[in-house]
Amino acid sequence: MTAQQEDQRSAPPADLARKASRGTLVTAGGLWGRALLQTGSTVVLARLLDPTDFGLLAMITAIVGVADLLRDFGLTAALIQTRTMTTALWSSALWLSVVLGTVLAVAVAAAAPLIALLYGEPQLVLLTIVIAPTLLINGIAMPMQAKLQRELRFTTLAHIDVGSMLVGVALSIGAAVLGWGVWSLVLLAGAGQVYRLVALWLSARPRFGPPRISRAVLPLVSTGGSVFGVQLLNYAARNLDNVVIGHQLGPQELGYYSRAYALFLLPLQQLNGPLGRVALPVLSTLRDEPERFRSYIRGAVLMIGYLTIPAYAVAAAVSGPLIALLLGPGWQPAGLVFSLLAVAGVVQAVGSVQGWLYLTLERAHRQLIYYAITRPLVIAGFFFGVWWGGIAGVALVYSLTTLVLAVPGFWFAIRGTFVRGTDIVGPLARPALAALPAFGAAFLALQFVDGPAVLELLAGCGAGLVPLALVCLIPAYRRDLRRIVGFVALVRRRSAPASTPTPEGAEA
Repeated sequence: MTAQQEDQRSAPPADLARKASRGTLVTAGGLWGRALLQTGSTVVLARLLDPTDFGLLAMITAIVGVADLLRDFGLTAALIQTRTMTTALWSSALWLSVVLGTVLAVAVAAAAPLIALLYGEPQLVLLTIVIAPTLLINGIAMPMQAKLQRELRFTTLAHIDVGSMLVGVALSIGAAVLGWGVWSLVLLAGAGQVYRLVALWLSARPRFGPPRISRAVLPLVSTGGSVFGVQLLNYAARNLDNVVIGHQLGPQELGYYSRAYALFLLPLQQLNGPLGRVALPVLSTLRDEPERFRSYIRGAVLMIGYLTIPAYAVAAAVSGPLIALLLGPGWQPAGLVFSLLAVAGVVQAVGSVQGWLYLTLERAHRQLIYYAITRPLVIAGFFFGVWWGGIAGVALVYSLTTLVLAVPGFWFAIRGTFVRGTDIVGPLARPALAALPAFGAAFLALQFVDGPAVLELLAGCGAGLVPLALVCLIPAYRRDLRRIVGFVALVRRRSAPASTPTPEGAEA
């Protein structure tokens, strides 16, 4: 274990809280910058490309993503949460990741004709062969990212996040202007991944050592295997909808659905990304201190609740003008899909905490059991939804299924631990109550405004903000906001009293 890691493990409570809050905000800044670039590229590329181009790429990535999960095999999460990291273990993990990346890249390239046959789209053969090497790139890059994350080097990771997206966006827009079509979307992902690999290599300076995979890596493989099983089931539950839609309805309908899904994911990525990246190493450190662990969970759920539930409620109400403004004319079917996915957005945002609990409390095998039972139900919903109502049916059934499964999911995650149900439900109650009038006000405002999309969007969002502002007059809501502000304020403190328990501030 390095001296930096030893300092991290032995950090006093106040210093750990300060590092956690600083890491969250630095990471959030990087991912928010990435989100702005991603949103900008979506706005521009949606006007330069056809929905079919987005559908073709989504067809491939839905399947290549499974290979990428197999390539990782849960090793990234296992590297982050392992208690000790020796030189031999680190070298073995690097070589194992490279071997898996190489094997999977070759396998996907060889399967390109089968992927094209599945969808009935011959042009997918060359697209798949070109995209396949990204599996090897990720195989080299991901252990280095885990190393930086484990060492809490969040500023470095934030710079890499923004830089990789900037490179990909700039090159893809240039390619789209030149008429490259779907290949500009391939460039968006590929160029960013190459930049990311180079930047991670320069930052982590990996020492591979002799090409040998020792037995020391077996505990990581065991933990990673359970994590991989969970990730695979979760990936299937979130991506087989693309396969089903692409196979049943074709690339154009999948293009509408994939763009709506991508926009619906943006708030999740910008919130859960920074929180999760920081939470895993921090909660792994706190797992032997139940009260501090529970308090960190309450603070995270509180922030997630206030930043996602009202936001998705208002966004669902104004989805029509929002999609028209972002994607331009001809994308109207994506508006309804985006609105129907809003409930799933909230559930996924809060549900990310389940993953933290399973991993940091060393219960990955238990999570695999639960996902093996529930994720097939979500997947079955895709087939029913596309038969019942096309892309809108898939979105509605997906949202309802994830909502119904949320309660038993958290019950199973915390059963037998020191975490209580009130640690999850309590912080969510007030933002959920505030979201209902916000949705109603935004929806009603659109019924009385008929004009350009930007005017309708401003009217709807403005009306939705009124109830949110009014609830701030209630003392309980003001206390919640002070807890969130207290989390942010820790960044500016060079030190804090040892009695400061958590990032969320004093309990009510």
